[in-house]
Formats: sequence, structure tokens, C-alpha cells
Amino acid sequence: MLWLPMLPASRSRAFSKRAKFAQALPRLLQLLALVFVIAIAPALAKEHPVPLEKNVDSAKCLECHEDKSKGKAVHSAIATGCLSCHEVRVNKDITRIKLITSTPQALCLSCHAEKDAATIKGTVHPPAVRDCIKCHDPHTSDNKNQLLKATSGDKGKNLCLDCHKQALNVPEKGSRHAALDMGCDTCHTTHKTGETGKAEFDFHLTKSAPALCLDCHDVKDASLQKAHHDQPFATADCTSCHDPHQSAAPKLMRQFLHPPFADKSCDLCHAPAKDGKVVLTQTDVKSICVTCHSDQAGKIDKAKVPHPGAAGDCTDCHNPHASRQPGLPKTTAVEICLGCHTDQAEQAKKHVLHQPAFKQGCATCHEPHGSENDHLLRAKDVNGLCLECHGPDSQPKKLEAEHLFTIFNGSVKLPEDYFTKNKVVVLPLKYGRGHPIEGHPVSDVVDPTDITKVRAKINCLSCHQPHSSAQPDLLIKDQANNLAFCSSCHKDLTRR
Repeated sequence: MLWLPMLPASRSRAFSKRAKFAQALPRLLQLLALVFVIAIAPALAKEHPVPLEKNVDSAKCLECHEDKSKGKAVHSAIATGCLSCHEVRVNKDITRIKLITSTPQALCLSCHAEKDAATIKGTVHPPAVRDCIKCHDPHTSDNKNQLLKATSGDKGKNLCLDCHKQALNVPEKGSRHAALDMGCDTCHTTHKTGETGKAEFDFHLTKSAPALCLDCHDVKDASLQKAHHDQPFATADCTSCHDPHQSAAPKLMRQFLHPPFADKSCDLCHAPAKDGKVVLTQTDVKSICVTCHSDQAGKIDKAKVPHPGAAGDCTDCHNPHASRQPGLPKTTAVEICLGCHTDQAEQAKKHVLHQPAFKQGCATCHEPHGSENDHLLRAKDVNGLCLECHGPDSQPKKLEAEHLFTIFNGSVKLPEDYFTKNKVVVLPLKYGRGHPIEGHPVSDVVDPTDITKVRAKINCLSCHQPHSSAQPDLLIKDQANNLAFCSSCHKDLTRR
């Protein structure tokens, strides 16, 4: 509990008024800021060097700005006239030109409503969410779709490489996809979106693999067949084994490889193909896997809290060859779980997502094969789980050679920039207190007269949701971080 001194009734009412005012203050400041922006907007518009009439026509504009109407790719809006996008304001012989909307994005969406990120389901290219002119010239360009630069060439000439770093730093013994020289739009359609979880839409591909790959690579090519040990691969997802841009290894191989695959010991799992179909060395997949992974098989069978999904074939979840993530998930470390856990897939639709749950992977916090703890957690209790990253005693171990960090005694591997990139907050806790303010408990509060009795049960989930929220800070019931939230536990903030 948050203890405050007892106040007289008059001071209590004053305190209550101040509390209500403090609660309303952020909204009031927002309204004042809006009024301020509206009031000074005309003054912020750039002063035009030549005086103009308010109802000037486009012909007058083109006397000076003729370059805005010529080029290989001219915006169709130019034909509708300059005043379809711009507004002329004349005040005391001073001419200013501004857009007819508050932001360039709003102006673009007035015609291109189908590009409005708020109405699109799936992964939207980040600049397209808020900043069209980061990629497009609103008037004219030498590049198709009025792009500011081409989508091919080296850094500085290639628009995509202003943000993306793919294939710019290929290791000496690594490999680079030759298709990059053909231009990024050979494989990508930037504004293509669709069902979340499908690579075609998540990565804005012109078509899904392997169809995309087969536009260039002939499956009947003898050298290609030999490289795949004469195993059928025409219907396989090429990107499950190969990185489509660059790799630190030859042949664009993924970062994480299954050892038998990396060692080219294909005959441990595969017999020669028959009638164009894969033939295994044993009758079923799981029998092959447990010959090497008997420890995981034992964990699945003996787990106090079993994971039903782990009882099936290992390849239901794992790629037997390679993956872009540790543990060789078949898709990604998140999507592989959401295929069954549809309730959590719904949680992913909320505005604020907990990074390990929907970015890094469910196995960051949960044991995927079985656990001794409820909910397959990697720790015995909730606080032990959360404080592995957020606690003052958190000590991730760095694996220098692999450029990774490990937590939970090495059972979970994270990228070396994980904690800095995601700005992981370490809480200043001491003796189970200190968050969200000094002295506030984060674990069970015991009765000081009898320490065997718990006065108030508290853990991280008393205030936070573990997966997602509609509000910042992942507060429970999607509540905002304000006095009303605190009042849900602290009923009377004026009393001790």
C-alpha cells in the first residue's frame, strides 16, 4: 500500500481537488497545445518571395515552378492544379503558401486512402505509416512511382539502402545474393500487405517462396540438384535454409544450422529420394530426432507440466535444416506458437506489445518442451521470471564468439544488442520494494506482527500484463497510467 498521512477534512477536500486537477492536466495541456498550433499555423507557413493574389491559378505558379511539372514520373495531382494541394494565404501584403491539410501524410491519404495504415491489416512498411515524402517526391521524379532515388545501386544511390543495411557489410568468407544488383523491387513490392505471419506480406514480396526463387533458379539445373544431394526441393521454402540477402557463410546459408545439415551428413536422416519424394532413414520423424535429442524426449515425457504441442513430430515446430533464429523454429519464434495459441494471437492485435512475447519469441519466458512450473514458465514464480531481465541483480552472460547473451542459466540466447536496442528497464529494487516509486512493494507484503501471514499478495502481474496492452506500461485491464489506476488498490489516498 502507498501510505499517506491523515489530513483534516478541509485539507482532504483540497487534496482531492488537486488530485482531480492533476488527473485532468495532461488533457488540458493537449488542448492548449492544439489551440496554439492552430493559432500560429499561418505564421509557420513559409513566406512566398513574390506577392500573389489569393485566387492565383496554376499557370502563374508554373511561371517559376515549371520544373515541378516535368520529369519521367509526374504526380497525377499536378494535372488537377497546384491549389488542389496548396493554399495561398495573403495577409497585409505578405503571401504565404501552405498545404491544405495539417500534415503531408494527411494530404496524401486524401487521394490514396487505400494506403492508410490504420485501415490495413498486416505489416505496413514503417515510412508508409506516417511519412510518404520520405520515399516519394510529391511533384516529379526521374524514378518510377516518383521515388526520390532508384531502388537499385549502391548506398547513396539506392533509396532502400538509406534505411536498410542488407548486403552492405558481407564478411570476407560470406556470400551475397546476386539478385540485389537487379534492384530491391525485383523481389519486393513495398506497399504489399496481407495476413500477418505470411512472409509474402510481412516482407512485402512480389510472390511467396519458392515461386519467387524459381523465377531465377531452375530446379532442373544439374548443379543445383547436386548441391541439394539429389533430394527434392522444388516445393521447399528456400528462405528456411538460405538468407535472401547476405550471409556470413557460403551459399547464403542461414545463421543457425542443424549440425547434421551443416556437416553435410544428410544420410543420417535421409535415404535416397524415391519417385521425387523424400525418404527417411527411419519410419517417422520423431524416431530420427530422439537418436540425438534423447534429453529433450525425456523432458517431454517426464515434465510435471507437459506441453501438448511437443508430443507430436519435432518438425511440427522445428526446421530440420536451418533457421533465422536459435532453436530452429519452422517459421519464427513467435508465429510458431501462435498457430496453436490463437488466444495470444488476439493479444498481438493490441497497441503495446511486450517485446519478448511478440518479437523475440515465446520461448524467452516459456519452456517449449515441458516445465516444472505453471504455464511452462522458466522460473518458479512470476517475479523470478520478470526480474531475470528487469531485476537489479540481472546478469546476462555474454558469449563473445557467438555475439549473443544468455539468460536463465544459458537456456535462452538473445542477440548481443538485445538489452540496449530494446531499452530494457532495470528496476531499482531493494528488499522487494522500489517500483513504481520508492518504497512501493513488488512482492507479497507480510504482517509485521506475524511474518508467517501475508497481508497483501503482490507480484508483477498485480499491475502489469505479460503479453500486451492497449496502453503504455502494459498495465492490467488496459488501463492508463494515472491516479485512477492507483486508486483501484489504494481506495483512499488521503488516509494512512
